[in-house]
Amino acid sequence: MATLIVPATVPSPEEDAEQLHKAFKGWGTNEGLIISILAHRNASQRKLIRGAYAGAYGEDLLKALDKELSSDFERVVLLWTLGPAERDAYLANEATKKFTSSNWVLMEIACTRSSEELFLVRRAYHEKYKKSLEEDVAHHTTGDFRKLLVPLVSSYRYEGPEVNMTLAKSEAKMLQKKISDKAYSDEELIRILSTRSKAQLSATLNHYNNEFGNSINKDLKADPKDDYLLMLRATTKCLTTPEKYFEKLLRLAINKMGTDEWALTRVVTTRAEMDMHRIKEEYYRRNTVTLEKAIAKDTHGDYEDMLLALIGHQAS
Repeated sequence: MATLIVPATVPSPEEDAEQLHKAFKGWGTNEGLIISILAHRNASQRKLIRGAYAGAYGEDLLKALDKELSSDFERVVLLWTLGPAERDAYLANEATKKFTSSNWVLMEIACTRSSEELFLVRRAYHEKYKKSLEEDVAHHTTGDFRKLLVPLVSSYRYEGPEVNMTLAKSEAKMLQKKISDKAYSDEELIRILSTRSKAQLSATLNHYNNEFGNSINKDLKADPKDDYLLMLRATTKCLTTPEKYFEKLLRLAINKMGTDEWALTRVVTTRAEMDMHRIKEEYYRRNTVTLEKAIAKDTHGDYEDMLLALIGHQAS
C-alpha cells in the first residue's frame, strides 16, 4: 500500500506548473512550495505537470529543478519527479557506471518490480540510452554476478497465484543439492530464481524450509563475507518478502555511521507509490521506532521534509 498523500481535489497541471515557476523566481527558491506540490502528486499527475511546464516556459521541469536545487534535496526531488519506469531506467544506468556502480541496485530493480513494470523499465532504458539494459548489465558485470544479473533483468515472470506443488518439491530438492555442493552459480539454480513466478518461488522456498529444516538463506550463509552469496540471499528476499529487504536496507542506511542518503532516497522515491506502508510496518516491528522518527532524527531541512511527506507523514 502506498504512503503518497494526494489531496481529494488538486489544481490543474497548468496551475501547478505556474506555482512551481513562481517558486524558482525572486530571491531564493521556495522549497516549501515545491514540496507542497510535487510530494503530493501521483506519477500521472507529475507527468502532466512536466508537460504543462515545458509548454508554458519552454524548459523541462527537471532542468529547472536541477538549476534551483542542490545536494540530497535535489536528488530526492528529481528522482521523485520522474515517472517510475524512467526513474528505474536512470537508477539502473547509474548502477552500471564506474563510479556509481551497484550490482545491488540492479538486483533490486529486477526482483521487486512486477513483470510489466520491469518490461517498462527496459523499454524506457532503450528510449533514453539507445541500448538495452541487458547489454549494459552484461558489459559492466563479471563472473557469478553477470551469470545471475543478466537473467534477472531480462526476466518476464508469470504473475498469477497458481502454484505447482510437485514442481515446488522437485525444485526445492534441486536447490538443496546445488547449495550443499556449493554450486551457487549453477545454471539450474539461477534458472529457478530468474524464471519462476514469485508465488511458485515462495512455495518452493517454503517446502525447502519444511523439508530440510533450514531456510534457504540460512544455508546460503556458508561464507558470510562472500558478496555473491550475500546477493543471492538478498535476491530470494526481494522475490518473496520485499518489505523485509527494504526494511533492512533502510535500517542500514539510517543507522550506519553517517546516513547513506542515496539508499534512503532510492527506497523512499521508488516505494512511496507502491508498498511503503508495509515497509513502515515492518520497520516498526523490527526496530520499535517509527520510520518517521528514524528519518527525522537522521536528516534535516528540506530533504527531511520531502522524505517525510512521501512516506505519509502529515505535519501537525
